[in-house]
Amino acid sequence: DINKHLTVQMMQNPQILAALQERLDGLNGSPSGYMESLPKVVKRRVNALKNLQVKCAHIEAKFYEEVHELERKYAALYQPLFDKRSEIVSAAYEPTDEECEWKADEEEELTVSKQDEMKEKAKLEEEKKDEEKEDPKGIPEFWSTVFKNVDLLSDMLQEHDEPILKHLQDIKVKFSDPGQPMSFTLEFHFEPNEFFTNTVLTKVYKMRSEPDESDPFSFDGPEIMSCTGCTIDWTKGKNVTLKTIKKKQKHKGRGTVRTVTKTVPNDSFFNFFSPPEVPENGELDEDSEAVLTADFEIGHFIRERIVPRAVLYFTGEAIEDDDDDVSEEHLNSGLGLSR
Repeated sequence: DINKHLTVQMMQNPQILAALQERLDGLNGSPSGYMESLPKVVKRRVNALKNLQVKCAHIEAKFYEEVHELERKYAALYQPLFDKRSEIVSAAYEPTDEECEWKADEEEELTVSKQDEMKEKAKLEEEKKDEEKEDPKGIPEFWSTVFKNVDLLSDMLQEHDEPILKHLQDIKVKFSDPGQPMSFTLEFHFEPNEFFTNTVLTKVYKMRSEPDESDPFSFDGPEIMSCTGCTIDWTKGKNVTLKTIKKKQKHKGRGTVRTVTKTVPNDSFFNFFSPPEVPENGELDEDSEAVLTADFEIGHFIRERIVPRAVLYFTGEAIEDDDDDVSEEHLNSGLGLSR
């Protein structure tokens, strides 16, 4: 085919490719060239519009401050429900038959006869289980199952963390008081355990809701600026964030070799409570920056998704919803609909 042959030849010619690229850049609406071509009087007016845009960013910052106030107000309304959830999980409260009644949606519903047959089968299995062992209390391993079900969290989990997380009874979100700098605290509540003496481990995230003076147009709502962990009072020999390694050392003078034991950092979810500190000048090395970026994402996700919808991550239903959200985002960005 002659057209195909011509296309192949054209694509192999660097000058034609460069010319095509230049043309494409023009079509893509490369702003600099167009702005340069504007008359001086029009450029002045564009600057006036940009100044208006900066004012918009400052108003938007105030809007998000009010959103934070609303979040605080509604957090107080959600809390009694979260407290009840915690009591059911930890077996402090046994829900009534009425509270346990759940109507399945149409997709889940089966024919009546099939349902009866399954109920009978389930009843026999339950009776068999009851004979074998006594009923478990509450909902065992509720939060550790949530962690295992969510990739973002399970990626942080090591095998040695799992026995500790089985003692996690609740995660709470606390917002900063009115008039205080914007922040939120994640509280991880643990039952008494053999690993550490703390009953609560905390992580505070400081936020900022104001445009950056050097780049006001990048403002897109409150952002996490820094975070602070807490000291974990580990029981002797139970600190999973450290490991001991044996190293051979040669004596310089005598040439003898001896084995020394060194304590080195160990991968663990509990490093989450010892984040890198942000120096006064705000400059971080690449590794620390990568750790903090991931940390902020996890903190935000726990606050926004995990705590409000824990049961749906326990059952796995929320994970399907999140996957749908992601594919919808991809679809929207493909259609130019996302922000």
